[in-house]
Amino acid sequence: MSLEDFSKLLPSRERRALKRGMPRVHKKLLENVRKNKGKDKLIRTHARDMVILPEMVGSKLGIHNGQEFQMIIVDESMVGHRLGEFAMTRKKVKHSSPGLGATRSSKFVPLK
Repeated sequence: MSLEDFSKLLPSRERRALKRGMPRVHKKLLENVRKNKGKDKLIRTHARDMVILPEMVGSKLGIHNGQEFQMIIVDESMVGHRLGEFAMTRKKVKHSSPGLGATRSSKFVPLK
């Protein structure tokens, strides 16, 4: 399937991104994926805005989330999405009791 035929199956934002052409970073990543297709090698990238293409299925990618590279294995259900959707940049917020000196009211929280 050609890139033009594949882009007709995508939503408008991803279709527009493919129609405008790929930046050098995306071309380099796609070249690395093609080169390491049969191998079990991790390909690290910062290109979070790249659309996942059908030829990337089965490859191991390390996607940078701002702090570390999160490893994903691309499967068929990911095709048409962006790489950044699978490497979250924010952690879940964990609230607890207020710390000492946080507010005037925390002065009366009993210490254990």
